[in-house]
Amino acid sequence: MSLRIFLCGDVMTGRGIDQALPHPVNPILYEPYVRDAREYVHLAEKAHGPIPRPLTFDYIWGDALQELERAEVDFRIANLETAIASAETPWPGKGIHYRMHPQNISCLSAAHISACTLANNHVLDWGYHGLSETLQTLNAAGIAYSGSGNDANEAMQPAVLNVTGKGRLLLFSFGSTTSGIPQEWKATSISPGLNLLDELSEATAARICDEMRDHQQPGDLLVASIHWGSNWGYEIPREQVLFAHRLIEEGVAIVHGHSSHHVKAIEVFRGRLILYGCGDFLTDYEGISGYEAFRGDLALMYLVELDSGSGELIAARVVPMQMRRFRLERASAADAKWLCNLLNELGERFGTASRLEQDNSLTLD
Repeated sequence: MSLRIFLCGDVMTGRGIDQALPHPVNPILYEPYVRDAREYVHLAEKAHGPIPRPLTFDYIWGDALQELERAEVDFRIANLETAIASAETPWPGKGIHYRMHPQNISCLSAAHISACTLANNHVLDWGYHGLSETLQTLNAAGIAYSGSGNDANEAMQPAVLNVTGKGRLLLFSFGSTTSGIPQEWKATSISPGLNLLDELSEATAARICDEMRDHQQPGDLLVASIHWGSNWGYEIPREQVLFAHRLIEEGVAIVHGHSSHHVKAIEVFRGRLILYGCGDFLTDYEGISGYEAFRGDLALMYLVELDSGSGELIAARVVPMQMRRFRLERASAADAKWLCNLLNELGERFGTASRLEQDNSLTLD
């Protein structure tokens, strides 16, 4: 028996994408250079052509929806990197603030997202009221989440995903200060916030593994989703590698890493999958210059099959996508080859390699 899972990196449906959806929030921004969120729509249109506004809720997923149906996945997991809020007061002193109107939640439901990870550096962009709205909106939509809550205990709770006859998957979400998450966002016994790791040490790994096992029933598989590291650069710090290895050694089936705006290396360690950086998936970055060499416009769908008993990796297929006019499209053959070569280069350190298929998807060897 196996479980099939879709994972992706950062889903940022706030700001420009929100403005193109049917129910946008007040477009005012408090960024150093952009004061109106509609400017990000104009930048994308200037780069790639008209965007049909208002968008239908399934529009942004584009070709990814067909891929998801074809893969027949049991669970669909994304790092939701925006507040879902109509709150008008941003977190003070923070330069970038993402929010999507609660009435636009249907853009997540349209892709049948099973669960969102929320321990990241944008979930509290619109303060505690914005976080409360986010949690309420996800609950009302029937979308599970982990990584944030009304106190530390709630923030540590897993999203419990179940397929009758196949078993349960427990999705835990952690944020690292290495990704730029403010220390004051950490949930406490008396205050809301997110599940923040102060350090990526062996002691921290042992502690959170004990906490994860406290929720585990016989047969449950554990996924640790971690928002860590800088926005740009392929280097993976030794502390991240050791931390991920320790989680696998303690019984975690998948380490789902994200934060960088581009893809990073993949490792199979002791038969289990480590995604060090899934990259951006849905963003409003089209038309913004800088860092083009990293090809942040290319996104990856990670389609993973696990043994439902052991948690070991059976197969992994990666589908390259590209964001165009706020819509995911299949990447070109040339871009798919570029991504394959990149993953093979990055994977040398870990002994992993990918093979380019005729349909321009990648298979992990």
